[in-house]
Amino acid sequence: AEAQERAIQLEGRVARLTAELDAAEGHRAIGTSKPWREVLTQAAKVAPAETTVLLTGESGTGKEVVAHLIHRGSRRAEGPFVALNCAALPEALLESELFGYEKGAFTGAVSARAGRLEQAGGGTLFLDEVGEMSPAVQAKFLRVLQEREFQRLGGTRTLKADVRVVAATNRDLKAAMTQGAFREDLYYRLHVFAIHLPPLRERPEDILPLLEHFLSQLGPVVIGRPAAGISREAREQFLGYAWPGNVRELRNAVERALILCEGGLINPEHLPWHAESPTRAPLPLPLPAGAAAPAPAAGDFPAHGVDLEAIERTLIEGALKRAGQNKSKAAKLLGLSRGKLYTRMERFGLA
Repeated sequence: AEAQERAIQLEGRVARLTAELDAAEGHRAIGTSKPWREVLTQAAKVAPAETTVLLTGESGTGKEVVAHLIHRGSRRAEGPFVALNCAALPEALLESELFGYEKGAFTGAVSARAGRLEQAGGGTLFLDEVGEMSPAVQAKFLRVLQEREFQRLGGTRTLKADVRVVAATNRDLKAAMTQGAFREDLYYRLHVFAIHLPPLRERPEDILPLLEHFLSQLGPVVIGRPAAGISREAREQFLGYAWPGNVRELRNAVERALILCEGGLINPEHLPWHAESPTRAPLPLPLPAGAAAPAPAAGDFPAHGVDLEAIERTLIEGALKRAGQNKSKAAKLLGLSRGKLYTRMERFGLA
């Protein structure tokens, strides 16, 4: 009876936190599937503690939404929630953004600037893509977790790190640790309480609620009014697709469909894979640098034309998979700079 009462209380806390999150910050923790409810339950359990949390899972699964929920349920809820994407910045810029810098610390530092650690004082610091930190930044951040203190770049004054850290990654940090790409001591400092977010394909019962949510949320913004609705055929295709980009890709697909349907009914031809099978076949990865690709014969092209965006997206997905989600290695495979790769990942909802 006591265990049942605790379970009911926890369920109530999850409901309260998700409602508060929606009202206060506009983040919706949509979904009623068992895997997703388990994620929310774990988040509600750990929220009141000061424990460091590591969120794992594929890109686009909703890690920042869960981080916001943990913040709302913590004793720091009235403090700031500050996010930093470690993959979006080169090493030098990431270091200055995270720790801040003093005047004259480097060329262009004409005045002192507080970093995200100071900006998040009294609140929560959310570090997304933490697996992309360079070894030098990892070493400095380890001190933050161990000693709760840091110094700005070019500074000598020691500052207190009054933050609760929630980190997220889509990489296998244990494998990266084995390969020497991620510090073992930092891994265990971050891995105090880990929550794994399942991909959307493992919680298909959440697809339609998410679809309805994005239709009502995006309609007034994208086309100035709600869409007329979505046809049964289009719904079936939404349910049949594998969603490698997860919730973020679903949102992008809804936004695209809203633009194409012009306020009318969303049909299969408005969906990104309209000319393909909903379970899009994977394309081969790019050839190694210097290797020549065979020229396609005229008969190799489909009569309706080639969807170059779909090809580019699939190549990026394949390169990331081959590189173990390491963006620097994936960029090399594709012959791109890391910045250009990240820009394209954002365009396709993979960032």
